Amino acid sequence: MASVLELKEIFRSADAVCFDVDSTVIREEGIDELAKFCGVGDAVAEMTRRAMGGTVTFKAALTARLGLIRPSYEQVQKLISDNPPQLTPGIRELVSRLQQRGVQIFLVSGGFQSIVEHVALQLNIPTANVFANRLKFYFNGEYAGFDETQPTAESGGKGKVITHLKEQFHFKKVVMIGDGATDMEACPPADCFIGFGGNVIRKQVKEKAKWYITHFDELLKELEER
Repeated sequence: MASVLELKEIFRSADAVCFDVDSTVIREEGIDELAKFCGVGDAVAEMTRRAMGGTVTFKAALTARLGLIRPSYEQVQKLISDNPPQLTPGIRELVSRLQQRGVQIFLVSGGFQSIVEHVALQLNIPTANVFANRLKFYFNGEYAGFDETQPTAESGGKGKVITHLKEQFHFKKVVMIGDGATDMEACPPADCFIGFGGNVIRKQVKEKAKWYITHFDELLKELEER
């Protein structure tokens, strides 16, 4: 097992960094915000709590929650315009600094493509570097389900994305940063996992992550070390 010093060296020399989005790059949980916006916040929050207990697969939990929300195309667009996702303090500076060093940045999220792409644009991350779940709509804009073929729709999906990135781009060192168990499970294939507790602290991640931070300034300082 790598020591914290070894993990820091991997981070400083990484050629790709993958960020989770909900409660990491942004302060909110996208699905909970969408549920509140559509008037079913409490019911969906209860489902989320049960899903966090690990008794339900990610896909089953996503299917059940979206089945309750049933967001229309118009509601999703209105949520983004009326209540845009709030970037976590320090993320803009960290992403910019990594990009200056030639590091490829990816957003790997169990959230929704339209919301995550909005975040990517704010951070100058190409939309081709976004891996998230795609909502489907009928021609009249009503909810029609989600794309179940996306790797992020499955448990273990983030690891599959990282494997794909390594195969496609021949990255030597890939770092995964996130607040949740699905992020931690992506290492391996990620070479380093950094737990993030700046917005919400997940007990399991805080206890098990070798390297755990609560502010992105900590990572900016690491980059200045070199």
